Amino acid sequence: MSISLSDADPQPGLRLDKLGNVLQGNLAAKELWIEHDLTNASGLLPTNVQALVKAALEQARAIEDVETRINHTILKWTFIPCLQTGQVLARGRDATADVLTHEQAVRSNRLYRVITENTTDLISRHAPDGRFIDATQASWRLLGYWPEELRGKLLEDIFQSDSATRQLTETRNRLRDDGYATMTLDLTHRDGSKRWFEIASRAIRETYTGAVVEVVSVSRDITARVASEDNNRRLADELARTARLAALGELASSIAHEMNQPLATIVNFASASQRYLKNADTHPEHLERVGDGLEKIIHHANRASEVIKHLRAFLRKGQKRTAAVQLNETIMNVTRLCQWEADKNNVDIICTPAKCEPTIIADPVLLEQVLINLIRNGMEANAEAHTNQRDNEGSRLIISTSINSEGETLIDVTDEGPGLDEQGIRQMFQPFYTSKPQGLGLGLSMSRSIIEGFGGFLDAQAAPTGGLTLTCRFPAAPANKRIQSMETAPNE
Repeated sequence: MSISLSDADPQPGLRLDKLGNVLQGNLAAKELWIEHDLTNASGLLPTNVQALVKAALEQARAIEDVETRINHTILKWTFIPCLQTGQVLARGRDATADVLTHEQAVRSNRLYRVITENTTDLISRHAPDGRFIDATQASWRLLGYWPEELRGKLLEDIFQSDSATRQLTETRNRLRDDGYATMTLDLTHRDGSKRWFEIASRAIRETYTGAVVEVVSVSRDITARVASEDNNRRLADELARTARLAALGELASSIAHEMNQPLATIVNFASASQRYLKNADTHPEHLERVGDGLEKIIHHANRASEVIKHLRAFLRKGQKRTAAVQLNETIMNVTRLCQWEADKNNVDIICTPAKCEPTIIADPVLLEQVLINLIRNGMEANAEAHTNQRDNEGSRLIISTSINSEGETLIDVTDEGPGLDEQGIRQMFQPFYTSKPQGLGLGLSMSRSIIEGFGGFLDAQAAPTGGLTLTCRFPAAPANKRIQSMETAPNE
């Protein structure tokens, strides 16, 4: 009895001979190889298909879950032998979502372990009424409770004071209305000592009803700073600076957010290189593109490692690796790193470097990571504004350097997105605030913290293009002032 294939089967099926050659394919398989512009159905199968067919026939057993990747589609194949005919039925299924979800879970778990093992801040999850669901090991040092002891306890059981009860009620209302909140609370540690905490919280909502189902918080001990103040005026100044501490506190949580950028770029380069490699036999010139892709994969993998190292050092308040940074060269390097993603999204990145070669003192890796974050945000804004437009010219993103009349060094990133109103611009840099359905609201807050760490400031304003201009502003230096005066001096 021969193997039969059905065109009604939604999954691709192929009938193979004992050498692994395709004898027949059903409609789903034909549509799949046409969709991916393959020469024939054999391009859907793993490269070791002959060995798989031989093993299935000789061992008289089905071989399951053999993976093959075609562009962005991941297939899992099962090879079922028919001993009477000496043929094999290869039946595939689209496992893209399952595999990517698993890979993301593995990455997230690895990053979560890095965060929880190294951060000195308390990261915790809460039910809508404030009960602890989970907490990191820092709870013992900061509160005097192990995570197992906190589970099920109300926040009011830990922060026992009239002012704390009032603030917790106000915070729940803000989380319900705005989705994020920051507060400063005092408590008595289990050992009897008085502690002060800055807590930034983000609400997790139910998809369809919008109801708050969980709250994620990052708590930082600011006792030493508060205790150093000897009067109410200095205490008020310290509390005004706790926004900075909150941003540093949530920096640990933002590692996962920032790591998505180099990891996504690595996946893009790997997919493109794989596609070029498959066609290398007929197009030898593609090997050069493969080499270029592998070189960029190595670069971004090293960058991912450097990002973790630098962010951990930044979080621990360690010594930054500062150096003189040539901004014109930096924006050109960043542009090259983002070029493939820009091409994919039909975005034209335009660099307009200053003629005076501005230089600042900063950590080169962290500065590049900030600029990559701003460029990616700009490309996402462009994509949002151009989704329903048939514009063959795509959209533009402009990145420039300059020194203004006051001698300040500026880096501007201007997009053609939908822009924001004044309230949106005021809120966009706050921890956990985001307008993106899948966003964490950490990227811009973290970027501002890094720029402030270099003595600068990150701000935004409406752009003439209709989008936004994000500006990294660095204070005037004597060298910059001399350069500016030379540029503005009249010709003699």
